[in-house]
Amino acid sequence: MVRVDGTKAFVAANAIAALGCFAAAIAHPAISGYGEFLCYFSVVLLTSTLKVTLPGIDGTLSVSFIFLFLAMLEMTYAEMLVLGVASVFVQSYWQSSKRLKPIQVIFNFSQLTVAASAAYCTFKFLSVHVLQGQRPLALACASIVYFLFNTCEMATIISLSETKSIRQVWLDGYVWSFPYYLIGAAIAGFVSYLNRQIGWQTALLTLPVVYVVYRSYRLYIGKLEDGKVHAEEMSKLHFRTIEALALAIEAKDHTTHEHLQRVRVYAMEVAKILRLTFDEMEALRAASLLHDIGKLAVPEHIISKPGKLTPEEFDRMKIHPIVGAEILEQVRFPYPVVPIVHSHHEKWDGSGYPRGLKGEEIPIGARILSAVDCLDALASHRQYRPALPLDQAMAKVASESGTSFDPQVVKILQERYVELEKLAVKKEHERPPKLSVDAKVERGLAPAAGFEQGSEPALQTDEEHNNHYLASIAAARQEAQLLFELSHDLGASLSLDDTLSMFSVRLKRLVSYDAMAVYLRSGEVLTAEYVSGDNFRLFSSLRIPLGEGLSGWVAQNNKPIVNGNPSVEPGYLNDPTKFSSLRSALAVPLRGDADVVAVLALYRTAQDAFSQPDLRVVLSASSKLGLTIDNALKFKQAEDSATADVLTGLPNTRSLYRHLETELSRCRRSNSPLTVLVFDLDGFKQVNDRLGHLEGDRVLKMFAEQLQGACRDYDLVARIGGDEFVVVLPGLTAEAASERSELVDRVARSVGRQIFKEDLLSASIGAAFYPSDGTNAEQLLTEADRRMCTVKQGRHLEQAKTSPALAHSARASQGVVSTLNSSPDAE
Repeated sequence: MVRVDGTKAFVAANAIAALGCFAAAIAHPAISGYGEFLCYFSVVLLTSTLKVTLPGIDGTLSVSFIFLFLAMLEMTYAEMLVLGVASVFVQSYWQSSKRLKPIQVIFNFSQLTVAASAAYCTFKFLSVHVLQGQRPLALACASIVYFLFNTCEMATIISLSETKSIRQVWLDGYVWSFPYYLIGAAIAGFVSYLNRQIGWQTALLTLPVVYVVYRSYRLYIGKLEDGKVHAEEMSKLHFRTIEALALAIEAKDHTTHEHLQRVRVYAMEVAKILRLTFDEMEALRAASLLHDIGKLAVPEHIISKPGKLTPEEFDRMKIHPIVGAEILEQVRFPYPVVPIVHSHHEKWDGSGYPRGLKGEEIPIGARILSAVDCLDALASHRQYRPALPLDQAMAKVASESGTSFDPQVVKILQERYVELEKLAVKKEHERPPKLSVDAKVERGLAPAAGFEQGSEPALQTDEEHNNHYLASIAAARQEAQLLFELSHDLGASLSLDDTLSMFSVRLKRLVSYDAMAVYLRSGEVLTAEYVSGDNFRLFSSLRIPLGEGLSGWVAQNNKPIVNGNPSVEPGYLNDPTKFSSLRSALAVPLRGDADVVAVLALYRTAQDAFSQPDLRVVLSASSKLGLTIDNALKFKQAEDSATADVLTGLPNTRSLYRHLETELSRCRRSNSPLTVLVFDLDGFKQVNDRLGHLEGDRVLKMFAEQLQGACRDYDLVARIGGDEFVVVLPGLTAEAASERSELVDRVARSVGRQIFKEDLLSASIGAAFYPSDGTNAEQLLTEADRRMCTVKQGRHLEQAKTSPALAHSARASQGVVSTLNSSPDAE
């Protein structure tokens, strides 16, 4: 509002002054000669079309001012103003790149009128009263006055409309043109001399000279424009480099590019209202994007921690303004970016960091940035809290006025935040379940040792006081990189053994330990799934009840323990013959999707050997490890279900085909035999009918267990459905097949006698042999199944001889088999 009112007031003042000049001209409307005036008028109209665009500003300049100087020497005041108005009209509308607003037209006419009048008065006063006829010197002075009035008024209006420094606009946009005004005055003086010697028609002879001036003028402007374009390209490159650095910060800080751009928009608008200098605004523009670059020295898991920081983590976070300032010092910005970055966490009352500056000791750019950054951060979503509505965020910032933030900056934000939000949104468009963490678990005694103390600040080591922040950045980046690699590798395998082995190697590069154990939770007991390092056998044999010892307490309470006593683990040192040199333990829970699935325990020989940073790193790594273990366990369960029979635990049809193809490939290479037995349990239907399916399931499980025990280690026993089984016998010849068939039948009869005390069960068996009966799995299984059916039919026929009812059943069964197996052998 201030800017618009100031511009209108300046234009109005110029317009009033111009009206006064015209009133004076009308009062003395003398004309030197109609022919001379028309000639000059035509030449002015022509030369006004020879205009060039001024570099860096929205304006043009023509060579018609030469004839204004000539009119000053040869014509009356009124004639000179008419020529000036005509020149402005042509210059404003001839081949104009855009339509001018009325206020711009008024300013153009009034500005030239005032400048020409000031030059005319200067020339007349000096030539008559001071220099006493020394017209060339008076003309030179008049040209200087014209230059100053013309350019200073243009610089002023640009400064008011664009909130730029008047001096900077004048130096950048107009000073370079001063020699051309002097050259124009010299040409006008020379033509005036010829007019007095020859006649006013000699003015026409100057047109070629004027054109040469215009061309040189244009070439010079072109060079300036090329230089400015190059400077702008370098400036854009510089700013793109700044934005690239800002993107690195975003990747580290998990903020968004919109956040940085919104902070920049807010900050620059507040800076304009406060009328900061050009250098201060450019510094703020860069600092709004780079103020958090020092977070490169802070480990990523601290920056992205979804909760409050511990005192130690906050101490690490507080170095980022210092590191950011030291990084940007190397850039050597031409404007004061470093003080803003160094001080953007200082507070108005002196309670900020890193130096405790207060009030106006804090750079104005830092004061603006801190308030704006806080406002947008409160109104944006973060991993540790949801976004606040903008009005609530503004109210929270306002409540800190005079405490954390500059009251003047907060006042501007309160007045303009709605408008600034709309502007920020416009800029954006222009650019392409809760855990029970508060639950109190009463059951379980605390083991002898070291819980995490989040409320008391930990003692800092000498290394943490080291002021060599480049080393801090390197250490933080190494830690972050190792954690990234660890997190990436955890998702690379679903094999639990491979995952835990890799994890132990990676973790040791981050946290030193002498032994490591991962205890899996199975119901109410923890068992060692993976152990490495000292006392391998001791830890591998442990079975830790939930709630007991270090690991049991951690699993039950879902809380870590630091520097616990390893000897309290149940079963670890109960035996007097056992001895361990381990004195410190760090144990953390490993959570899956729903609950604790395991406990990670690290052990060391030194007393109190683990630190809070060790716990922080282990907790950062353990979150992904818990999910990985949970996924690996689920995968193993799913894999077992996909390849094993649920009831008996034997391989299913899928596993059978895979195993059989593998064995056949080996047999082809070694030219060795292979036998496949397919059989089902005769009498099994009577078991289900008489005693129920639960008893039938018990029969199948017992038969599978005893049959597997009777076979060789490298034989495969599989269940392919119902009471039908397959045995793959590598290396077994056809001559030895009958012995194996008898073994299967004996096992079936033995199970029947054990359960029912009678010969209720037997086996119908069919055999197929590689390579005589087939060369692939499907051929062998089909042939063995066909032969099993033949055996079963034969048994039915034998039974039919002794029982008419069975004969009818056999004939029906034979009909079914003949239908299913259409080969001649089946009949």
